Amino acid sequence: MEAAFCIEALEEALAKHGKPEIFNTDQGSQFTSADFTRVLLDAKVNISMDGKGAWRDNVFVERLWRSVKYEEVYLRAYGSVSEARASIGRYLAFYNERRPHSSLDGRTPDEAYFGIKETAMAA
Repeated sequence: MEAAFCIEALEEALAKHGKPEIFNTDQGSQFTSADFTRVLLDAKVNISMDGKGAWRDNVFVERLWRSVKYEEVYLRAYGSVSEARASIGRYLAFYNERRPHSSLDGRTPDEAYFGIKETAMAA
């Protein structure tokens, strides 16, 4: 994988959201490249990398992307990048706000993280 796309995304994230204390990645070549790590070092961000072959370190994110691919991306034929971004954005809102998760006892991620939403009772 090329590092240029990752560097561009990293620079955009730093500009938009500020610098984190620690930046964690796996040991993919795009993240271990001198150009990518230089951006983090120049911003004085501590670099953390998962252990070699430590798939458990990012299993939750891998599971999320599996859901995104099988429940959204593979079911659509996007006409443009902007259409893909909008559709995936809608899916992620659904995933977090309305889709129950068995690993969260049937709650949504938003309910698990922010607390159960109070539902107004109909009269």
